[in-house]
Amino acid sequence: MSRVREFPLPDLGEGLTEGEILKWLVSVGDTVELNQPIVEVETAKAAVEIPSKWGGKVTAIFHEEGTVVDVGMPIFAIDTDPGAGDLPVPSAASLAAVEVAPAEGAIEPGLIGGPAPGGRTAVLVGYGPKTAAAKRRPRKGAGPNGTPMPRSAPTSVPAPAPAPTPVPAAPPVPRTATVPSPAPAAGSGTGPEALVLAKPPVRKLAKDLGVDLRTLIGSGPLGSITRDDVHLALAGGGTEAEPASATRTTAGPVFGPDREQRIPVKGVRKLTAQNMVASAFSAPHVTEFLTVDVTRSMKALDRLRKRREWQDVRVSPLLLVAKAVLLAVGRHPMVNSTWAGDEIVVKEYVNLGIAAATERGLIVPNIKDAGRLSLRELADAMTALVQTAKTGRTAPADMSGGTLTITNVGVFGVDTGTPILPPGESAILAFGAIREMPWVHKGKIKVRQVTTLGLSFDHRIIDGELGSKFLRDVGDFLADPEAALLGWT
Repeated sequence: MSRVREFPLPDLGEGLTEGEILKWLVSVGDTVELNQPIVEVETAKAAVEIPSKWGGKVTAIFHEEGTVVDVGMPIFAIDTDPGAGDLPVPSAASLAAVEVAPAEGAIEPGLIGGPAPGGRTAVLVGYGPKTAAAKRRPRKGAGPNGTPMPRSAPTSVPAPAPAPTPVPAAPPVPRTATVPSPAPAAGSGTGPEALVLAKPPVRKLAKDLGVDLRTLIGSGPLGSITRDDVHLALAGGGTEAEPASATRTTAGPVFGPDREQRIPVKGVRKLTAQNMVASAFSAPHVTEFLTVDVTRSMKALDRLRKRREWQDVRVSPLLLVAKAVLLAVGRHPMVNSTWAGDEIVVKEYVNLGIAAATERGLIVPNIKDAGRLSLRELADAMTALVQTAKTGRTAPADMSGGTLTITNVGVFGVDTGTPILPPGESAILAFGAIREMPWVHKGKIKVRQVTTLGLSFDHRIIDGELGSKFLRDVGDFLADPEAALLGWT
């Protein structure tokens, strides 16, 4: 078996087809251990760190940061036995054929493509074996006659001797370790930031954090700006390229000469768009609204925070909304179901989704079997879910299998909305901002704390009566949670 093992980008969950290299955690020449994180990759669902399947020495990195790679493509290579000496330098003759390790796809004698008796090659009937000598295609950036040109990034294997006969230029072989020089992000145009070398993820990060890329000196290849440079500048330790611009606190959009900005649609944003379009044009949506006096809920939360066992627990109105939804599902199970064409699948378990706005876009992680959790367990699960989502470390498994979702638009000061159903779910509740408003209470107009709920549901499964009863029960719980708990449980 070959000492050098190439690591392909794995499928990180539910048939994902590609991922973007966000950050390399190692460099060529580093020695790594088994299961040591090697690279941070962003998929359509989350950013995850990929560990190494082997221990050894990193001999090649095939793709630079910011590159989108298909699942199954090699992303780095490791020498699994670096103590055995230097790797042999391949000769020109050895490059005429590709040697495949027996454990990784050797062809048995007599099979198509394998050796046959008499030194021939087994081929399909009607297709003779190739008689021309195999020639290696030139590396990207090669000069005349395949002569390697100088490059800024190291490669894993020294360049072979030039072939005696020139061959036409061809696209680089996907398994080559050549790393192209970084280029400005598409859409940067010729504006003031056109000369700033930074990949689109770095530009987005800088924009979100309010860091002006023009004030930084990059530490990456060819002076490109990396994520670490942006974070360092935000912490006050960055190196400024233009002292006069040090007072700038925000960086506006980067427009080209046509006064337009083009943002690539990929990652979480791409998956969100696909799911929303599929849902909007497949499930007939209906939305109902209910305005509720939640003054008693807010008082109940205040009493809960004062209890000794809840001193270190994050308690918010969303906790009571989640509990209200779970209890209402128990009274109306059909709300927690999926349309499956010829049948409706009603689920006894509730995987409660909580929509979360992150740096990379909207994600909806869910709490598995939330209906079986106590109020304290539900609070802990929601806290862990939100913290993980904000760091971008939500696992793909935590974003699949949701059955019912809550979106808290109130944190943005919005009263309510008409949310779109996540694919495969039949209902989603929008929780609006809680405001002090004049309200008729016990026959008198008083200042009360009021919120508005918006419930969107799939009308193929949930008719108006069922949707209205479900929303009414959620509202009744929030209007008087203590009385509801006594009466419903």
